[in-house]
Amino acid sequence: MNDVPPVDRTQRTLTNGAPVPENYEHTQDRGDGQQKGYVVLSAEERAKGFIRPVRENYVHKTCGVVTRMGLALAETYARDPKFYSGTFCVGCGKHFPLDEFTWDGTDEVLGS
Repeated sequence: MNDVPPVDRTQRTLTNGAPVPENYEHTQDRGDGQQKGYVVLSAEERAKGFIRPVRENYVHKTCGVVTRMGLALAETYARDPKFYSGTFCVGCGKHFPLDEFTWDGTDEVLGS
């Protein structure tokens, strides 16, 4: 039986801990294909436990390049695998749907 409490998706911040802007300015391209900021579950919400392993590396099935994400993003995936609908590929320099990626060293699709 899983003893991890349900996720409260209202408890979210940007990766730097700042509040999520209501005007979506954090989604603007910073010049390299990535957004200016990414939404994660708050540190307090992530501290409640994970339902998947915390993994920081994933592979784009199309180009084969490994992308490494920061710990707050990795912990958000581990706490709530369905939190995101897409992610960034450093090889292609663009965002793609999660089903185009697997966790590095596995055949497990992101978000599953």
